[in-house]
Amino acid sequence: MRVLVIGSGAREHALLLALSKDPAVTALACAPGNAGTAGLAEVYGIDLADPGAVAALAKEWGAELVVVGPETPLVLGAADPVRSAGIPCFGPAKEAARIEGSKAFAKDVMRAAGVATARSETVDTPARLDAALRRFGPTWVVKDDGLAAGKGVVVTKDYDVARAHAMHLLDGGHPVLLESFLDGPEASLFCVVDGTTVVPLLPAQDFKRVGDNDAGPNTGGMGAYSPLPWAPDDLVDQVVAEIVQPVVDELARRGTPFSGLLYAGLALTSEGPQVIEFNCRFGDPETQAVLALLRTPLAGLFLAAAEGRLAEHPPLEWEPGAAVTVVLAAEGYPGRPRTGDVIAGSEAEGVLHAGTRRREDGAVVSTGGRVLSVVGTGPDLEAARADAYRRIGAVHLTGSHHRTDIALRAARGEVHVPN
Repeated sequence: MRVLVIGSGAREHALLLALSKDPAVTALACAPGNAGTAGLAEVYGIDLADPGAVAALAKEWGAELVVVGPETPLVLGAADPVRSAGIPCFGPAKEAARIEGSKAFAKDVMRAAGVATARSETVDTPARLDAALRRFGPTWVVKDDGLAAGKGVVVTKDYDVARAHAMHLLDGGHPVLLESFLDGPEASLFCVVDGTTVVPLLPAQDFKRVGDNDAGPNTGGMGAYSPLPWAPDDLVDQVVAEIVQPVVDELARRGTPFSGLLYAGLALTSEGPQVIEFNCRFGDPETQAVLALLRTPLAGLFLAAAEGRLAEHPPLEWEPGAAVTVVLAAEGYPGRPRTGDVIAGSEAEGVLHAGTRRREDGAVVSTGGRVLSVVGTGPDLEAARADAYRRIGAVHLTGSHHRTDIALRAARGEVHVPN
């Protein structure tokens, strides 16, 4: 099977690594890719904001399966012309991808499906902001209603900070979503969906804040681990039954069936799991940890979803133990990152590339904020943490930073679901 993966991050590097181990895969391509993916796949330049270009490349290259990684091409409709060309595509159609592209749309779907989620209100003009803010808090959750790469959210107990972020979004022409704060630890559950059938993967937890102990601003994600030793044994079954399947059924009822990867971001509250957000694709950096433990060949799973045959697919098989992902970020991230620096140790095992490129002289240099994801595995979280931090210690990038506490509290048994 010839598989084309769309995207350029560590998520796509993880997908390509898993696909490269599938005996059914005969050729791999990635567009636009990075310095790491170039070692696994043919690399093609492409504009991720041009859905037609994705389909044109798929046809030209002779793809038998297209896997779209990032949210931007999916929300813009990249999967639609691929399917119209008769090529199976793992990724939702444009209308179904609105589950991530518009938080207001996602809230409407959840209300119709009877899914537990935070109380919310959309504000599209400064004149309504102060009255709306008074209906929330004293912990305010202020979100960009559209795509923001994980960085459009502010969670704060400071009214002035909440208001300033909301005004910043409104001044930029972005509607603001206000939400009630949900207590309890957060979790991510990826589900492979074919429009009807839901197949869950292992749950994970990611770390959004830039600094240790959840200090500093939100980022696209600074690390993750899987599975969750503190989670109830029936968590995945409960989330599928009470949250994911009802949303999948509601989207099908509306005539916009979801086919691809549906990501439920959850708060495990004292009143049960509640949805923080839905995404229409694999999350980054959780994907890097989850796929490190998946034993089932990936291409067959994706193709079954793309062709509506998930109900016939064998149960997923997993490696025992745990996986931990630690993100190495460039100086300045999540603000304006420093770029162009040489990275030493980037080609070692367990190192997945994101913001990288290879110079003409062969050196690998940084090109973005989140530069690398380093993945460690082991029989338990403590061992996986040690493996990940050993590996990241062998990588050098001038001015870079990473969190030192990824999965630490979970490994110590300090994470609990409130009763």
